[in-house]
Amino acid sequence: MLKRHFMALASVAGLALGAGVAGAQDAPAPLDNPEDVTIALVRYLSTGDFFQAYLSGVETQAAALGVNLRVLDSRQDAALQADMVEQAIALGVDGIIIQHGLTESMREAAQRAVDAGIKVVAFDVNVENDAIPQIEQSDYLLGKLALEQAIKDNGDSFSAGYVYVPGIAPLDRRHVAWEEVKAANSGITEAARIGTLDNPIANANANQARAALQANPGISVFFAPYNEFAKGVKIAADELGVSTNMSIYSADISTADIALMREADSAWKATVATNPAVVGEVSVRALALMLVGEDPGASVIVPPTLITQSFLNDNNIRNMEDLGVKMPQFQHADVAMADWMPLPAR
Repeated sequence: MLKRHFMALASVAGLALGAGVAGAQDAPAPLDNPEDVTIALVRYLSTGDFFQAYLSGVETQAAALGVNLRVLDSRQDAALQADMVEQAIALGVDGIIIQHGLTESMREAAQRAVDAGIKVVAFDVNVENDAIPQIEQSDYLLGKLALEQAIKDNGDSFSAGYVYVPGIAPLDRRHVAWEEVKAANSGITEAARIGTLDNPIANANANQARAALQANPGISVFFAPYNEFAKGVKIAADELGVSTNMSIYSADISTADIALMREADSAWKATVATNPAVVGEVSVRALALMLVGEDPGASVIVPPTLITQSFLNDNNIRNMEDLGVKMPQFQHADVAMADWMPLPAR
């Protein structure tokens, strides 16, 4: 599978920033009659708070535009996800959001949608198609910022555990940061590598993390660059009673994650994230721009933010709403916008 590393904070071409809140009657065709427009969200991953929040963002932005939304969920079945793209084509949808998946299973399906005249965007899956914009969180930067915090907290010499499943575009991009940091810091050793996307993801990874920690008691840092991975490592650390002897660094965040990070003696020290609901909104907006003949750019990036355990505790942050108040970028991203674009109510 092709593993591509998009440069952090790459420029997003063709975006009109500073959108207003114009009504749908001001939108260009076909969104001037949004009730006649149908879009589909074709999902590969759906387990966990991140994906629930992402879906919520897709739903609220679709509702703000007034378009019809069909959600097709393959539950990590790559062949079924490809079939669902075919279902969306057969339904005659106007646009498709492909959310996660595998390049080898989605490449041809995505091309067939394009050939059928359907506008397509892809979130965190590389479909190797120049006609399909990539929506992403700057996954390389998510990994890099988390690892920089790990070095800040633990120095540049430690034994590490690492959670990685190859072939998933966002994890592959975060993996680039891990390999770069190891190459630049000879004192960092990878003592154990684990990782699975078997459901339930957190519990499946907890089983692997438990074995890794028992076999490698010197591990003091665990890089788990997906919040369900981090939950699994935390479960294992808590069960083994080693939470005060190690630190977990991750990507993504949810209200449940905030509670876990703020538990007494929690090993989960930092994460780097965007608001998944905002990423969902951006995915729909990028597709809407394509539907009216505008260009959202080849790479539509929502910048991430470092969130530390100490920041959450110092500001008594209990949920994503609190986090949005203290970090306004979590409430909205000025990405893939236009003056005619209606936004969800806040």
